[in-house]
Amino acid sequence: MEDKLSILLVEDNVLNQRIVTFSLKKYNHEVTIANNGLEAIDRFKESTFDVVLMDLMMPEMDGLEATVKIREIENTETPGSRTPIIALTANTMDNDREKCLSYGMDEFMAKPFDIEKLKKIFHELEIVK
Repeated sequence: MEDKLSILLVEDNVLNQRIVTFSLKKYNHEVTIANNGLEAIDRFKESTFDVVLMDLMMPEMDGLEATVKIREIENTETPGSRTPIIALTANTMDNDREKCLSYGMDEFMAKPFDIEKLKKIFHELEIVK
């Protein structure tokens, strides 16, 4: 990955946070962690991110609801802008991807985390050139 990205990682599991952060920092990406959907919304309001990696199952507010709120913030405060949101989840049922996309996510990646798969998604979504 050539471009240095500002990434919001929304994940409640500390081990997963460490694995993903370690992998992304090897490519010099800046990672901000939110432990649940409510924190994600706060972080999103405070900063600009190139991409959001969103877990689905979290306490306080799940990833689907947080995605809807982020899209509402974008539509209200910065019309025309859209930050890519990638689901990063252990849920891998056939309809999970479609459900994530219907809530406003841009792509879906099953755990366990794989940096090579994520790099491919970044290129497909044109997050990096």
